[in-house]
Amino acid sequence: MVDSDPRRVVTVPDVVGMPFHIGRDVAADVHVALANPDPDGPPIASLAWPGLYYIVRQDPAPGTSLHEWDSVRVDVVKYGD
Repeated sequence: MVDSDPRRVVTVPDVVGMPFHIGRDVAADVHVALANPDPDGPPIASLAWPGLYYIVRQDPAPGTSLHEWDSVRVDVVKYGD
């Protein structure tokens, strides 16, 4: 099967354990976007604000190949919870 998507293929970084605002920047640097695992839910940035939130899970896993600007679904928890 030939991939007809014209976007570059990039490698998903490991953002688990990072504060959300840092993980978002790391993801953007390789041209992927962090997203809420619930596609019907609010944007992930609205779930990780205000306050300090850490990324505790991601899908797909680090090292996976995606097309640039595809989404990496992440779960976040508020620091201290």
